[in-house]
Amino acid sequence: HYAGFPSDAIAYCLNEVNIGLKDVEYVAINSNPAANRWNKIKYALTHRLDINLIKGRLSSSKRRRSIADEFEKYFGHEEVRFRLHRVEHHLAHLSSAFHVSPYQKAVVVSVDGLGDFASAAWGIGENKAITMDGKVLFPHSLGLFYQALTKFLGFQHYGDEYKVMGLAPYGKPGFIDKMRQIVLLQDDGTFRLNLEYFWHHRESVEYKWVNGVPVPGRLFSDSLGDYLGLNPRGESEKLTQQHMDLARSIQVMYEEAFFHLLNTLHGRYGTDSLCLAGGCAMNSVAN
Repeated sequence: HYAGFPSDAIAYCLNEVNIGLKDVEYVAINSNPAANRWNKIKYALTHRLDINLIKGRLSSSKRRRSIADEFEKYFGHEEVRFRLHRVEHHLAHLSSAFHVSPYQKAVVVSVDGLGDFASAAWGIGENKAITMDGKVLFPHSLGLFYQALTKFLGFQHYGDEYKVMGLAPYGKPGFIDKMRQIVLLQDDGTFRLNLEYFWHHRESVEYKWVNGVPVPGRLFSDSLGDYLGLNPRGESEKLTQQHMDLARSIQVMYEEAFFHLLNTLHGRYGTDSLCLAGGCAMNSVAN
């Protein structure tokens, strides 16, 4: 959960194989600001976006563009020869799963919060090649759904979704009908969010960085509490059975959407081998 430049990790890896930075030919970063460019422009033109949201996206891209400066800062005493490659976020995820898998051919699926204006992507990996055939674009995201509801339950830290998974078995899915009006399953296997209950598409909810640790902003709207008939739980507030039932409902809704996508892709491609990546694929209960 560290979001700063991983200088110590890079130095460790170089030391482990007894090489210097001068011996490195390629460096890749899992973001490409040019990806989905026309979708970004179309969205900006058709929605009245908060100027702070736009500024936040631009500053985030600027931070990523300064990667060469970071190498200079931490490894400036070494000769640098590498070429920097910007890999679209979800393609990097798909590669991280498929290229270390035992499969020559597999369906590849990436599902997470958001990266390069997309929250999910899928396609086929065959031999060394990966072909992306489809995506779910901003602002619709299973990862942001789960993260927003995690924060609603009072778990405020980045990565606290595991607490919702742990809480879910103590409850019953009493809120599942309401969840199904928040996450809307589509006939093509994808999903959409009922944006009335979210905030990330209206105002800047960019992560803040506290000593390299990401601190997510508020993601849900005031309408969510009214709809659920619950107030957002404070961090020190006691967990009740309603909170446990909500956690179970969140997990059940996630699984319904996740397997709706996977089963649709299995029917489409007819391939049993599957490679999963992205933050949502880390949902161990669904796995």
